[in-house]
Amino acid sequence: MAVEASFSLKRCNALRLSATAQWFARAESLESLQALLPWARERNLPVSPLGEGSNVVLQPRVEGLVLQMALKGTLLQRDDGEQVRLRVAAGENWHDLVAWCCEKGIYGLENLALIPGSVGAAPVQNIGAYGVEVAQRIVGVQAIDIQTDALVYLTAEDCQFSYRSSVFKQPKGKSLIITAVDFQLHRNMAVVASYPTLQAALHGAEPSHEDVFDAVVKVRSQRLPDPKKIPNVGSFFKNPLVPTDVAKRLGARFPDLPQYDTDSALIKLSAAWMIDDLGWRGKEVDGVAVSEAHSLVLVNRTATSSAAVLGLAEAIQQSVEERFGVELVLEPQVLGVSDDKLQ
Repeated sequence: MAVEASFSLKRCNALRLSATAQWFARAESLESLQALLPWARERNLPVSPLGEGSNVVLQPRVEGLVLQMALKGTLLQRDDGEQVRLRVAAGENWHDLVAWCCEKGIYGLENLALIPGSVGAAPVQNIGAYGVEVAQRIVGVQAIDIQTDALVYLTAEDCQFSYRSSVFKQPKGKSLIITAVDFQLHRNMAVVASYPTLQAALHGAEPSHEDVFDAVVKVRSQRLPDPKKIPNVGSFFKNPLVPTDVAKRLGARFPDLPQYDTDSALIKLSAAWMIDDLGWRGKEVDGVAVSEAHSLVLVNRTATSSAAVLGLAEAIQQSVEERFGVELVLEPQVLGVSDDKLQ
């Protein structure tokens, strides 16, 4: 069990921000995780799990123990020729899982191709794209309780999935670290290709699941900068959900503002369109810019601290609220202590 003090997290976050963990360790097995948690508890240290750092904004210092989740493995629990159930360890790369499934003729995740991050992070955010949310494919989540070291199992219902959220982002789920995710997938299922951007990429053809996978990879590659080349965490803002009456008022004022029905009584608005309408695309402030390719993405060009990233995000939020009366909520988690609180 190797625990390092004052560990640099710059290579552990997709924005490549300078940040230091008070303590850092890699959990490569369930046994190592179960050994590290008592170590932290004996020292009254908070524990912060970290996957690939693809959906987090790290402040300059992260107190306590940062646990990089590196558990690996994919277990085929059932395959009856129609339905396939997989248990996948939290440290597996998400896109690699999607690609592997597609190669093996196991379908249901192809719309979620090329989303950066780890499998363990997927339920937390309830990742979604092109007409599919991961909640639709999850049957359960295995986790460990930081306070008791006990392994617990949450059904999909227990996870309380909603738009880009889950119980793991709520206070009662903060003490749980995801160790594995159970997926219910299929050998034969209907292709999901109704999303307009995806339809356009498929040119109206009758696509296979492999076609959808290829189209999603192509579209995402064209529209979203590769975090390995240009530091970013993908979409920085959630699409806001508003009541029907608010959506109607906004539609009357801004007829070009895209609106989408949801499973609830709320209407989803396009955050990207509002940001574009305000002229933010391509603008740079203190080394952080709104991507030219997609206005929901903030890219880090030269900034070293989270202050520049969060400063630009706040300016965008304020301008959207002033013009549209709508609050934009950040997608990535902000973790750690800012410079002004360290002084």
